[in-house]
Amino acid sequence: MKAFQVKAPHDYQVTDIELPKVAAGEALVRVAFAGICGSDMHIIHGDNAFVRFPRITGHEFAGVVEAVGEGVADDVVVGDRVCIDPVISCGHCYPCRIGRPNVCSSLAVIGVHRDGGFEELVAVPAANVHQLPDHIGLDAAALVEPYTIAANVLDRMQPHPGDRLMILGAGVIGLTILQMALAKGIKEVIVTDVINERLAAAKQLGATQVFNSREQDVEKGVLALTQGEGVPLIADAACVPALLPQMLRLASPAGRIGLLGFSIQPSELVQLEVIKKELTLVGSRLNNRKFPEVLKLMASGQLDPLTLVSHRLPLSDMPSAIDMLDHRPEEARKVLIKIST
Repeated sequence: MKAFQVKAPHDYQVTDIELPKVAAGEALVRVAFAGICGSDMHIIHGDNAFVRFPRITGHEFAGVVEAVGEGVADDVVVGDRVCIDPVISCGHCYPCRIGRPNVCSSLAVIGVHRDGGFEELVAVPAANVHQLPDHIGLDAAALVEPYTIAANVLDRMQPHPGDRLMILGAGVIGLTILQMALAKGIKEVIVTDVINERLAAAKQLGATQVFNSREQDVEKGVLALTQGEGVPLIADAACVPALLPQMLRLASPAGRIGLLGFSIQPSELVQLEVIKKELTLVGSRLNNRKFPEVLKLMASGQLDPLTLVSHRLPLSDMPSAIDMLDHRPEEARKVLIKIST
């Protein structure tokens, strides 16, 4: 069968591999669609410390159950249309015991620690399979996972009624945070980026104010907009370590800042800014059982994932899709790969 495999950093191809075997407790899924994520690009470029090569990437995907292994409960059956939570946890360590399995001490992520969705058939733990409502298409279902990232960081920041949100970065994750925030009742959302096309998309999706940080003084604009108070909620979807000092300055007293980046580069932290305003900085990794919440919002029409899709390409075009994302990122939002019919 066909698969997109990364053999080593910068060494990747669409290739033929053997069919996967289905172990006890697993489901075999024929993948219909998979989305290319920034995390996939980090693996391709050798910037992910957790991956082991060779690796079939892809953690945003949906498809149809083709077989189930021994011991799989009756709620996962052949023919089910499903999406897959990539977070695999042990259930016994301290984070798991306190309800934080997304930072399990022995965490495994589909598409990072084990093979993922850029292949025609993939074996996954049946416990990670989520059935789809009838009217959610497999293309939309492949994008549930990015919205779980958004749901998780918003949950970590604990919004209060009337809070204003600022999102740094209007890439796919920034736009999912925007949509999720609006669905959760946050009425004012500021978005910043350096690409006008992305800011236009954010405005179209409901951002109340946008700033191009290359062309405008973001700090001056945001402080004027908030009458000098600052912003209670700041989500860092740009994931640029050098922006942390600005986030500290723009946060309101008692503000919460949600960090999503995996950079190993240090950030300058002015302790005075944190203490005098009693700020809360939270990390957010993957998702903590957010798939049911996102599927419910999609089913109700409060989230429309297909508005994020700029390109639909066959698996054979993965190399050209990667080249576009590397060299012409302004042309793309979410690139959806069609794996099988």
